[in-house]
Amino acid sequence: MPVFSLPNDYGIGDFGTTAYNFIDYLESAGQSLWQTLPLVQTGYGNSPYSSVCSYSFNPYFISPELLVKDGLLTKEEIGFTVTKECDTVNYGDLYAVRYPMLRSAFARFDKADKSFKAFIKKGEYYNYALFMALKYASGQKHFYEWEDKYKFRNESALKTFATDYKEELLFWQFVQFIAKKQWLELKKYANNKGVKIIGDLPLYVALDSVDVWENPALYKLNGDFTPKKVAGVPPDYFCADGQLWGNPVYDYEYHQKDNFSWWTNRIKRTLTIFDYVRIDHFRGLDRYFEIDSFATNARVGEWIDVPSDQLFSAIHQKVNKNRIIAEDLGIIDDGVRALLKKVGYPGMKILSFAFNGEKDNLYLPQHIDKNAVCYTGTHDNDTLVGLINGMSEWDKNCLISGVKESLDIFDIDLEIDTTEKLAKAVIELGFKCKANTFILPMQDVLLMDGAYRVNAPGTVGAFNWSIRFLEKDFSKKSANYIKELTVKYKR
Repeated sequence: MPVFSLPNDYGIGDFGTTAYNFIDYLESAGQSLWQTLPLVQTGYGNSPYSSVCSYSFNPYFISPELLVKDGLLTKEEIGFTVTKECDTVNYGDLYAVRYPMLRSAFARFDKADKSFKAFIKKGEYYNYALFMALKYASGQKHFYEWEDKYKFRNESALKTFATDYKEELLFWQFVQFIAKKQWLELKKYANNKGVKIIGDLPLYVALDSVDVWENPALYKLNGDFTPKKVAGVPPDYFCADGQLWGNPVYDYEYHQKDNFSWWTNRIKRTLTIFDYVRIDHFRGLDRYFEIDSFATNARVGEWIDVPSDQLFSAIHQKVNKNRIIAEDLGIIDDGVRALLKKVGYPGMKILSFAFNGEKDNLYLPQHIDKNAVCYTGTHDNDTLVGLINGMSEWDKNCLISGVKESLDIFDIDLEIDTTEKLAKAVIELGFKCKANTFILPMQDVLLMDGAYRVNAPGTVGAFNWSIRFLEKDFSKKSANYIKELTVKYKR
């Protein structure tokens, strides 16, 4: 369940009341895990996999209701943001109303607050605040288009700017202070209810980001900080042109010089705000696909080896490897399989990929082993009902035949003569399989169609990252449905 999809009256899900209600729902459904998407501040395209800062929190996730509770806003001041029965996020409207609202809260905030002063002294978000203040002062230009003294981080120039824009820097640090505080309180509530949270770590960072600006040597860049090479994946079944992500790729020779401290610190930091973390595009830590920065698609590129043995040795010296999940989807070869076996992380098994008529398909529930996390689908897949509704007759016959065979293998007696019953059968097979963990997208719990898909990879548009639920979706009936299956299959 993405945070932005949680229901409330303020245009986007947040860390407030309905997030607490969702945790109560999970507890009532007998669940012990909540997997989220990255919680970071998003930019153009609204993707949580492209952030202005890889360790930031999304300011939109700050709860207006909790700001009222803290005495920083009035009910009247948050009333104009109310959008009841909102089934999609309108990011344009949010941008127009949320930042002025947060500035009003900041104006009332006690900057002498001891915890805030300690937060500022720690300096964790100083570069983020400096970056955001510079971005606004530049008229929202990319950092590599700034004046050289700022782009190349001239110490004297940055010090003068920070002095001149002291309040602006404090505002952006306040934003992260409040967001982090609200999130950690929510996480504590979840943990006390027996619910642990799985976060998500994007493999790459965005080019126009704090990460690149403060550590440009970590990436393959030109002298003006534009990228030499960019990330993506080659053509596959889903996309004939491949996917041209555009993120700068890592210069691993440089990372090796200090024993991969950026990577170890990044994962350590992520595990301070989550109980577990999923490393997105794990295959890119064995070999990654790099493309010339001027390319218009990902058809032509080169696979580059990563010094993965040294990388993971450094990570495991600082991090509990049992708290990591590998997203091992996409183009998987022997190198990735060997790396996954070596590090021991559970990989992901997607039931939506299972029933294509191939008897040796590794995603078939009868082929899934214990050290795995099984899903019906991910945020990049259609919902089960949407998938079934969009199938050709041949694909649907393969699905029906494969599900029947798996049900027989597991000795499960179910009817599958309707779309909903077929989807429920796939869900039940996920509960029954050997994987230590089974995770259901909320859309599949509620048997929602393709209109509730979270993201279509390789596309940019208002549809992606915007779907929301309503309070009535989290019913006692759906909680009981999941709880009954959890008990039935001893999960």
